[in-house]
Amino acid sequence: MKRWYLYPFSLGYRMVTGVRNTMYDLGIFKSTKFRTPIICVGNLSVGGSGKSPMVMYLAKFLSKHYRTGVLSRGYGRLTKGYAVTNYESNYKMVGDEAMQLFERFKNRFVIAVSEERVPGAKKVIADMDLDVLVLDDAMQHRAIKPGFTIMMTDFNDPYFKDYLLPAGDLRESRAGSKRADIIMVSKCPDELTEETKQYYISRIRPSGRQKVFFSSIGYDENVYGKEKMLPDNNLNYYDILLITGIANPKPLLNHLAKFSQRVKHLKFRDHHNFTEADIKNIVAEYKKLGEYKLILTTEKDYVRLKTFDYLRDIVYYWPINVIIDKKEEFNQIILDYVRKN
Repeated sequence: MKRWYLYPFSLGYRMVTGVRNTMYDLGIFKSTKFRTPIICVGNLSVGGSGKSPMVMYLAKFLSKHYRTGVLSRGYGRLTKGYAVTNYESNYKMVGDEAMQLFERFKNRFVIAVSEERVPGAKKVIADMDLDVLVLDDAMQHRAIKPGFTIMMTDFNDPYFKDYLLPAGDLRESRAGSKRADIIMVSKCPDELTEETKQYYISRIRPSGRQKVFFSSIGYDENVYGKEKMLPDNNLNYYDILLITGIANPKPLLNHLAKFSQRVKHLKFRDHHNFTEADIKNIVAEYKKLGEYKLILTTEKDYVRLKTFDYLRDIVYYWPINVIIDKKEEFNQIILDYVRKN
């Protein structure tokens, strides 16, 4: 147990979330179902479990076959209501995750935000004539009844070893995993044995209709700046100031360690809105480094950091993608769901 002294409060949290889920299960609370296929990507825990790379993978894959949209809450933005991301948008208007998607894919698929998921889904589906909608981080937003749910769980911190808030990091009980059609064990090590896979499957105990897949993080071979790119094997020539505002920077730190040992890490909370004071501190730390130096960050943090004049020309980001074991089988399951619905 992570914070055993808070366990009594977890009992109260279990009761509240349990009653809420029961109300939805019994139909007492309304859950709206759509004719358009909706794929929900979510998890049971707080913090990073690889949802954003999975949403990115699904949207990119589905947009090759269907008119695709992504709907997220737009966490961290300074606005409210419904909005579609476009060339006039910035992270303050739509949130960093929506902006990250747009920066990489532009108009290949529709990217919308709305804290109210039901009206947001209705509007983006109707206005954009979508064939399929991907819901980001919506497993606990039960006002929408998705046709298909992918639940992410971190290999290094799986839900079956976790506990309810505040003693642990689960937002609802482990039983919530039964709503998932696919359970994706994310951030797996590169060398994952069949024995380890079978152990995880035995702990997950999927039902007859559920499938368990495993995925890892794939880093690009280059890091990218405003007008430059740098091969990753050149990073060992630089002193690096690493800036992260994500829930779990450990995989990035581990990967960066393969290329450079001269790393200073400034860690901020997830979705951190950088202030002028933060930027001054970052610049001060950058100036302390050697002659050959650079600032490195994540793709999500880059959409925020590049808005500051001090950093625009010296900050680089490292794109990531999800690598799915048994990718063809996974893709076929997704296509079959959309085609049949």
